[in-house]
Amino acid sequence: MAPFDFTGGPVNGSPNGCPVRVRDLELSFGDSPLLRRLDLDIAAGEFVALLGRSGSGKTTLLRVLAGLERRGSGTVEVPAASAVVFQEARLLPWKRVWENVALGLRDGARERAHAALGEVELLHRAGAWPLTLSGGEAQRAGLARALVREPRLLLLDEPFASIDALTRLKMHELVLALWESHRPSVLLVTHDVDEALGLADRAVVIDGGRIAAEIPIDAPRPRDPSSPSYVLRRRELLAQLGVLVPNHADSPSTFARSAA
Repeated sequence: MAPFDFTGGPVNGSPNGCPVRVRDLELSFGDSPLLRRLDLDIAAGEFVALLGRSGSGKTTLLRVLAGLERRGSGTVEVPAASAVVFQEARLLPWKRVWENVALGLRDGARERAHAALGEVELLHRAGAWPLTLSGGEAQRAGLARALVREPRLLLLDEPFASIDALTRLKMHELVLALWESHRPSVLLVTHDVDEALGLADRAVVIDGGRIAAEIPIDAPRPRDPSSPSYVLRRRELLAQLGVLVPNHADSPSTFARSAA
């Protein structure tokens, strides 16, 4: 098995011009294979949603792209500037919000942190302690911490899974606005089919450590869940995830999130 070759380099380092290029990626945990000869490209500025059942390899692939997992074999090329937002905000409780955002920054750290907090509508909480934040506020702080570094690749690991439905919708609007402003390439790991259809340019389904399907989502945003194209893509995605939707259940519902 060839050694794992991870490169965090220039955005234009890949032969095909894609910021993210994965080839023949294989990774096992003991005798259990997690990723199998996986190939994936993500174009500059493209928003990709990654779906799959539990244990399919979604988060493992994200960790590989983030440089947090170096086992296995294959070739992985990503931009040098990348950032991750996890399901939990992972803020340091002994540092104020702006200090969490500014972690690792040098010149103009406070000013840059305040600017990023302003973008996520959290500047009024810059001096607060993390434990006083709501779940939605903590995730916005996590987004600010990622965006302050101007990443060319933004990795989102189910960042909205633990917040309430209304806050989740507001976070969707915020993420789209930030993406349109900064235009990084984005990989969003999610269990929520409607989240993928509402946000992404392309939905990628992973199954058994392999890419099982890639479904383009080319409707203009904001997207209408009742439109025929949305309903068709939703049915297609759910089928790929092993969920069969009766004809009378085409409208989005929370049960669609049970795909994983």
